[in-house]
Amino acid sequence: MEVTELYWIRHGEVEEKYHFTFGGTIDMNLSPTGARQAEQTAEYLKELNVDRIYCSPMKRARQTLAPIMERSKAVLERGIPHEIVDQIREIDFGIWTGKSWKQVYEDHGVSHDWMDALESGSVEGAEKMGDFERRVRSGIEQILKESHGKTAVIVCHGGVIRMALSILMEGHGLPVRATSGLEVEYASVTRVHVTEHNNTVELLNFTPWRDLR
Repeated sequence: MEVTELYWIRHGEVEEKYHFTFGGTIDMNLSPTGARQAEQTAEYLKELNVDRIYCSPMKRARQTLAPIMERSKAVLERGIPHEIVDQIREIDFGIWTGKSWKQVYEDHGVSHDWMDALESGSVEGAEKMGDFERRVRSGIEQILKESHGKTAVIVCHGGVIRMALSILMEGHGLPVRATSGLEVEYASVTRVHVTEHNNTVELLNFTPWRDLR
């Protein structure tokens, strides 16, 4: 039985001005703390016998990828390249983009039910949840085809990882709405074991940087 191992890595903490904000398509940088988080996650991954490396085109993901490429023994010894995959960029929040959670509540009356608003298509200019799902699914299909029976690292975004979990675990009945209750922290590692007949989440939201001060 061939096994594909997918290591989903969320980017590190972003610039402080974007905290608690619907960042989405804003091409923001990592904060100094986020850079340190990325270094620690790279240190955790450096011995991994990775075969393929994928990354979102957004700066915060590429800045998180950089120390992984610098430390990985697979990269240093076997010259494993990385590939930018546009389908795993973060969701577009439309007119919510750049607004804080508080502003969205005050301006649009939406708080914890923000996913309902995206699913219904009621957020002006936003990417509909169905379109987001199809986009991420296309990226996963590419990654699984190229990485079949191998180990892949995918550096992307919290929203993408939640959607990916919903897609990969759909045989177990995990709707994307339920993934809003799963924590996907900055620079965290989530590992999914993929086979022909079953997919298993083996590690969820592991944060190698947890003791950073």
